[in-house]
Amino acid sequence: MSTNDRITRFFEDSIAAKRDTLARTLPQISAAGTMLAHQLAAGHKILSCGNGGSSGDAQHFSSELINRFERERRALPAVALTTESSTLTAIANDYSYERVFSRQVEALGQPGDVLLAISTSGNSPNVVAAIDSAHAQSMRVLALTGRDGGAMAARLGDQDMELRAVSDVTARIQEVHLLFIHCLCDAIDEALFGTS
Repeated sequence: MSTNDRITRFFEDSIAAKRDTLARTLPQISAAGTMLAHQLAAGHKILSCGNGGSSGDAQHFSSELINRFERERRALPAVALTTESSTLTAIANDYSYERVFSRQVEALGQPGDVLLAISTSGNSPNVVAAIDSAHAQSMRVLALTGRDGGAMAARLGDQDMELRAVSDVTARIQEVHLLFIHCLCDAIDEALFGTS
């Protein structure tokens, strides 16, 4: 297969994953955006976590809320639990890597806050532990997953939500997760700051 053919296949596979995900999750995406906006309007914050590329997504989401997405507006409270290297390494060293996010949720999470938990497989042990910690803090959870939703999907309660990318390929799931994040940011801005 030529380089051009491989590139074309990547684009076509990405488009197909996004089209299939939209067909299955449109109402859930809308509901998730509404929920996040409601919790922010009520004075709560959003904590986010994930590993590897999902860590980058957690930081991306947080930065869009704190700074701005596509319009001028006030800063919104969001914390990526993936950025404090001293905290992450201390928890990993003193406890275990599985607790790097749950310990921070325990410290920072308040009832009514939301945990944005991101994992392409849905099986990252430290993200699953963060969900358990969020529930202990009376927080809601929005899980971004892929494949079959994994252990994360099984941990979600009645007040939680899942946005699942329709793909079994990690790269395609990551691409859909980024699109989910942008849709959520837009929904928050529209709900809190009016139609542009």
